[in-house]
Amino acid sequence: MTPVSIVTSQAGWVIGHDVAMRFLFVGDSMTVGSAGDFTWRFRMWQHLEATLPGRYTITGPRTALYDTEAQAPLSYAYGAPSFPADARRHLAGWGEGWLHMAPVIADAVTEARADVLLVSLGLIDLGFYTDSAQTTQNARAFVAAARTANPHIRIVLLPVIPNIRAESDAPFAAECERFNELLAKAVADLDGPASPLLLASRPASYDIHTDTYDGTHPGPSGEHKLAAAFADAMHQAWGLGAPYAARA
Repeated sequence: MTPVSIVTSQAGWVIGHDVAMRFLFVGDSMTVGSAGDFTWRFRMWQHLEATLPGRYTITGPRTALYDTEAQAPLSYAYGAPSFPADARRHLAGWGEGWLHMAPVIADAVTEARADVLLVSLGLIDLGFYTDSAQTTQNARAFVAAARTANPHIRIVLLPVIPNIRAESDAPFAAECERFNELLAKAVADLDGPASPLLLASRPASYDIHTDTYDGTHPGPSGEHKLAAAFADAMHQAWGLGAPYAARA
């Protein structure tokens, strides 16, 4: 699949570095992570600490990792003990997609007082719940709902990265590609000066055989690449922070 470039109609729109921002991570199993994972959220926290010290907060209603044995989000065994408890907050869930997040995002934004949503959703939808057209409608509903809670919300969205299933399931692979095309169109349609949207680029070097531990969920190198996709999109389009620099 051809990597998707950053999409925004608000060229030159800049966030002042004196603005304190509240970030909310929204995602599926790739974002929540499971027991023992560092998570790309940890990598993003490192980046924010280095580039926006004292000018950001990570917020959200959840803090746990998924416990695969209990099959529930009950673990707090993060791979990095240095990951502060208040920076572990998120709105991500194992098996949850646009279908699940669209109905709850307004309340989450209100309660978290979120300014920026970093969103990685869609793979689980396409794999188990909805086709590309309906998944896109749910993504549009998500944006509309988030804006009811905060008319000035800023949203960065990551295209779906097909997992190992796509290598043997051609219809699924085609749905992933079609959804990414529809998502790019939705971002272009919905982007505006009051509430800017960005479609980040899929990491060009992302390889599910080396950047994941099971063909879907990111390992350390994949976590860095996902965090970089969000960080670089915000820096390039909004002048926020700095280019991503991987940290141990």
